[in-house]
Amino acid sequence: MTPRQRVINALRFEPVDQIPIENEFEGELQTKYPSDVAYPPFTYPPGKSRGEAYANRPYTDIWGCIWEAAEDGVCGEVKHAPLSHDWSGLKTFTPPWEILDGADLSQVDPACSATDKFTIAMWSAMPNPFERMQHLRGPEQLYMDLAYLEPPLYQLRDMVHAYFMKQMQLWVNTRVDAVHIVDDWGSQQSLLIDPDLWRAFFKPLYKDYCDLARDHGKFVLMHSDGYIADIIPDLIEIGVNAVNAQLFCMPIEHLAEQFAGRICFWGEIDRQTLLTTATPQQVRQAVRRVAHAFLANHRTGVVGQCFWGKGHRPENIEAVYDEWSKV
Repeated sequence: MTPRQRVINALRFEPVDQIPIENEFEGELQTKYPSDVAYPPFTYPPGKSRGEAYANRPYTDIWGCIWEAAEDGVCGEVKHAPLSHDWSGLKTFTPPWEILDGADLSQVDPACSATDKFTIAMWSAMPNPFERMQHLRGPEQLYMDLAYLEPPLYQLRDMVHAYFMKQMQLWVNTRVDAVHIVDDWGSQQSLLIDPDLWRAFFKPLYKDYCDLARDHGKFVLMHSDGYIADIIPDLIEIGVNAVNAQLFCMPIEHLAEQFAGRICFWGEIDRQTLLTTATPQQVRQAVRRVAHAFLANHRTGVVGQCFWGKGHRPENIEAVYDEWSKV
């Protein structure tokens, strides 16, 4: 079974010869535990961006939002949101269309054809409407906006959505197997806004992305940090094939009882405490917990994966992939 077919089978809840993994690490870890997933190269023009992301100095992104980080290696936070003061700037603000007009995706199809791995469009090229609206208005202001739901907020949403629909259109016309939606929706214990508000205001956007992807034969992956159990039924309804979520923020066994076999669970292992402070044996136990919950009755519908961040122990990362190879 090729890596690509392995992932496709997991997404379709069909038999797999082994649990597929997404391993973005290089060197020895990649040699020992080769990834079933690949990300084809592409190039976007710099547009308005200035400086270096993930660095301890100001950085301006392609939308004109100015970021600051307290240390190298973290994304930091937006310190200047272009539309934070009032709505007057919305009349003249335009999305960075020049990025999409100048996008070079010429290497995508050759890269997809040259590999037997499951190919996905990179996160940085995928829709994140909720996060982008926060960056443009500032998080506190956007939450106030969502409380009042005044007409300019809908204008902002629709403007951001139009940009991401055009971006998604570029990618669904390539040979990638899947596209991403990337928005962090959960706090540690609940959704960041009322689930009914999420359904009324944001769910239609995600449905549009899923419909477009499905019309072009693409799988859809959704990433969100935090507790998102309340909206997983909605993600299933609109056609999300796999969710990459912080499982250890939620009742894992309950998730499995409710949703195993209905949506693929794409990782992950707790990076808040386990990957930073636990022993490799405790990490292995965590992998087995996830496997036991989600694979007990299906033996498919799971992709093994974990993230690497500051303070994570290399031996714990290896323990994750080694244990998935033994499941």
